[in-house]
Amino acid sequence: MTAAIIILNALIIVGAILYLLHLREQRQNPSQSNEEDQPAEATEQECCGMHITCEKDSLLASLSDEIIYYDDEELDRFAGRGEDQYSDKEIEEFRDVLLTLLPHDIAGWGRSIQLRGITLPSVVRDELLMIVAEARRQASNN
Repeated sequence: MTAAIIILNALIIVGAILYLLHLREQRQNPSQSNEEDQPAEATEQECCGMHITCEKDSLLASLSDEIIYYDDEELDRFAGRGEDQYSDKEIEEFRDVLLTLLPHDIAGWGRSIQLRGITLPSVVRDELLMIVAEARRQASNN
């Protein structure tokens, strides 16, 4: 029991020291504050497209107004529906289309869906963002 109390006290002391060091560094370098502390406009301008928060913006940014279909015309019936208004079967329809796309078509499909007024189910949207982020990460490593 005493060993547990000693370990707990040691953790509290180490945590307090780390917190104080963090505060001191923030005061010494205020220009290097966290992105969370910056206004939204500043982070959007600095977005490099390589982070998951930037992926949403870069995918939804209409690079062109041309709608391209990827053999997914049947998804047009979901236009105007909210992301939480899909049944499991309908979510699987979106997932099937996503998983059968060629890797270089995935980002374009996401833009096309948005231009067509279709809101992806949140689960499929998250999968889309992860796939695009992974593809960009691999492209930057090559």
